[in-house]
Amino acid sequence: MTIKLVVGECTLNVVSAYAPQVGCGEEIKRRFWEGLEDIVRSILPSERLFIGGDFNGHIGSSAGGYTEVHDGFGFGERNGGDISLLDFAKAFDLVIANSSFSKREEHLVTYQSSVAKTQIDYLLLRRGDRRLCEDCKVIPGETLATQHRLLVMDVSIRIRRKQRSVRGGTRIRWDALTKVKAQELEGRLSAMGAWRSSGDANTTWSTMADYIRKAAR
Repeated sequence: MTIKLVVGECTLNVVSAYAPQVGCGEEIKRRFWEGLEDIVRSILPSERLFIGGDFNGHIGSSAGGYTEVHDGFGFGERNGGDISLLDFAKAFDLVIANSSFSKREEHLVTYQSSVAKTQIDYLLLRRGDRRLCEDCKVIPGETLATQHRLLVMDVSIRIRRKQRSVRGGTRIRWDALTKVKAQELEGRLSAMGAWRSSGDANTTWSTMADYIRKAAR
């Protein structure tokens, strides 16, 4: 499942994935990875990409030849299931976020049962966006299912404020109106006859405002 979000001028693509279990056939696994590859290829390079899901494998506590995608802060021993994840991340220049921060065991374990503690849920983002990720960890005590624990990633995205356009040309800096300049402005308004407008209140105010802007400029 993919969700596209537009935040300011930034487009975010959030992909949710669930990989086949270790005991599934090779054809099922192949179709999963090919489908995920198609989704990633369909997303423009200029857009942000975040992938999260249960990948049913262990990347291990050390990078072990995958330093481009694994920062050496995983959990447990690596198995064959997550060699596929590591190869996938390497092929698409992704980083596994929950291998990027040194954490206690309770903040690394994503799946816990009565007999085992493992790390099988992961969050990934593009290596070029690595600086956006400020933290990634498991929240102890919070569960999404019976045995899965909540994995969160803190992402910081700056939104550029649009500069307001000033109608009618140059902006008037009223904060720079000193006493001397105020006297000069008064003299110019008097010479322009700004106070001798006639008509209803709206017309008088509009005419006077025009005189003030012209004199101020």
